[in-house]
Amino acid sequence: MEKNAWNSYNDYDINLLNEICDDYRKFISNSKIEREVVANSISLIEEKGFVSLDEVISKNKNLLPGDKIYVNNRGKSLALFIIGDDDITEGMNILGAHVDSPRLDLKANALYEESDFAYFDTHYYGGIKKYQWLTLPLALHGVVVKKNGDVVQVVIGEEEGDPVVGITDLLPHLGQKQLKKEASEFIEGEKLDVLIGSMPLKGEEKDSVKKNILEILRNKYGIEEDDFLSAEIEVVPAGRARDFGLDRSMIMAYGQDDKVCAYTSLRAFLDAPRCERTICCILVDKEEIGSMGATGMQSSFFENAVLELCCLMGHSEPTAVSRCLTHSYMLSSDVNAAYDPLYCDVMDKRNSSYFNQGVVFCKYTGSRGKSGSNDANAEYVAKLRSIMDYHDVHFQISELGKVDAGGGGTIAYILANRNVNVIDCGVGVLSMHAPWEITAKSDIYEAYKCYLAFLKDA
Repeated sequence: MEKNAWNSYNDYDINLLNEICDDYRKFISNSKIEREVVANSISLIEEKGFVSLDEVISKNKNLLPGDKIYVNNRGKSLALFIIGDDDITEGMNILGAHVDSPRLDLKANALYEESDFAYFDTHYYGGIKKYQWLTLPLALHGVVVKKNGDVVQVVIGEEEGDPVVGITDLLPHLGQKQLKKEASEFIEGEKLDVLIGSMPLKGEEKDSVKKNILEILRNKYGIEEDDFLSAEIEVVPAGRARDFGLDRSMIMAYGQDDKVCAYTSLRAFLDAPRCERTICCILVDKEEIGSMGATGMQSSFFENAVLELCCLMGHSEPTAVSRCLTHSYMLSSDVNAAYDPLYCDVMDKRNSSYFNQGVVFCKYTGSRGKSGSNDANAEYVAKLRSIMDYHDVHFQISELGKVDAGGGGTIAYILANRNVNVIDCGVGVLSMHAPWEITAKSDIYEAYKCYLAFLKDA
């Protein structure tokens, strides 16, 4: 098989590739935060006949092969199932991606005024290079939940004509001391405050700019200052995903780690034919901060959902869930660091992933001595190689940089700790964790093909 996937494509491949990538650009542009991914996914799956597990339970219905079920976990994570012909205790084929991305979050007491400027105080989320967030047009996404329970959706900075916000930087003429700092200290986390206004409210003397901002928010959203105490507002780069490169062979977008895998997993899951085994797609929150919390993969929401499914199919024995998971196969759908010739000193050239060479399997992540790694077994890797070859999927096997250069983790080890056969499998990314990340269209297409093949034949 050709190393560069483009050389193997016929007209059918090119047309499907372009259709998938066009749809992906729209998806990621409209799904910048985890709540938006879940809401947009639910809208899509309900059109295709999926019903919530809560509805099935309330109607006391038994589940049958072909039934389509979803579990919405607090609007921030999602588990989808299509019941197969085989007994569920014989295992499932699972795709699992995360839908959170590095960003800035507003603090609870966020709004303040200083020297006739109004700011939002932030706390960064996940692993970022803080200096990359300076002088960018930024948007606000999220929810404000009022004391009476009303949920106010907030999106500012994405529509044509919307204002944007941002973080200022020091001019080079006065930045000699700043430029001598190490990159990690170039700007402190506490200085990543977002400038949001400078116009005073007429008739006010104290905090008049802040009061003007509050007046704007009150008029548009009905928000009072204390409502920010129960808000989740995320600061993300403003603007839509774009074709990248003069040949349009790549995509530049915010949050491709890991929404590129979330999209291709969801797309493959919905396009999969009727399978003998139950198939599952998990889209989870909090991976960038350790998968903790009720909406992260560390929580019991997934196992609880599987338990409910088992009960609705006549398995009330306490071992049903453990038997199901033990016999399951999973692809932890997460991105990999693609080889960048400008930064080759941290890459092992023989064991890196490359643009246009297909979906990436990463046998182990972790750091240094494989610390915190899943490290998939050889038998499972061999099984997947056979499936990929049978379906003509371009794939490569990679590590995450040189030994001792650093490292990272995914949700793979969490499912492995539940005795699931699992390996990381995703798309190579340039500029990972930067405000704007880059992927190759051919790799997006091959990831879709991989996930579809896996669901059919694992």
